[in-house]
Amino acid sequence: MECLVERLVPDELWTLFRRTVPPTEVKRPQGGGRRRASDREALAAIIFVATSGCTWRQLPPVFGPCWQTVYRRFAQWSHARVWARLHRVVLDELGLCGALDWSRCAIDSVSLRAAKGPLTGPHPTDRGKLGSKIHLITDRNGLPLSLGIAGANMHDSQGLEPLVRGIPPIRSRRGPRRRRPAKLHADKGYDYDHLRRWLRQRGICHRIAHRGVEPSHHLGRHRWVVERTVSWLAGCRRLHRRYERKAEHFLAFVGLAAALICHRRLTNRPASRT
Repeated sequence: MECLVERLVPDELWTLFRRTVPPTEVKRPQGGGRRRASDREALAAIIFVATSGCTWRQLPPVFGPCWQTVYRRFAQWSHARVWARLHRVVLDELGLCGALDWSRCAIDSVSLRAAKGPLTGPHPTDRGKLGSKIHLITDRNGLPLSLGIAGANMHDSQGLEPLVRGIPPIRSRRGPRRRRPAKLHADKGYDYDHLRRWLRQRGICHRIAHRGVEPSHHLGRHRWVVERTVSWLAGCRRLHRRYERKAEHFLAFVGLAAALICHRRLTNRPASRT
């Protein structure tokens, strides 16, 4: 049990997570009851559900607490936006060690089927079946900086402004916090003049492909990193299809996947030279 928990939640991730999780009541005032699962055990179980794609009822008994206890903890943390704070804390650590590259950022989206719930809509390329869409902005290395969810029928261009505004102020190795990229790359789905004007007003250079002018095979020179990040998100099997009825729960799995991607880069970064 301890080996599995430590493998899913290493000490570095657990130290960062403790900075974001709200305090919880340890003792039952009336006494008795089952043993309460620790926050680390609950986090390991949630990561197992996210990465394996199993249902809550299929949680292995090795995690100790019943699946209802883990699900309640997941719902509480999702309502408290713990996963968004965890993602931001990991981004701050990456910014402090100079692992974020703001020179070229890219934006894109990916659609997936959904069972039911808010922020869903008919998928325009999947015979109108119900689906949701994940919007994201990555830095030059493909690390997700801002994420959002919407219905599958929402146009990509409508997600640009909320995503750029949603980039948190991230710490840097030198100087103040930063939240604006130097240049933003986008495909033909964002080819609108008002978006170009909006980016210029905020001092962001744009490189948006023009419809009917530029061939599609020229667009991947700098945008391939966001396509790779989409495949990294697919490594979180819970995101292959949306099963959550509540939008905040689906957004929680997206934020957790982004935090795990950034933490993987944080632990695998090359050692700094002295």
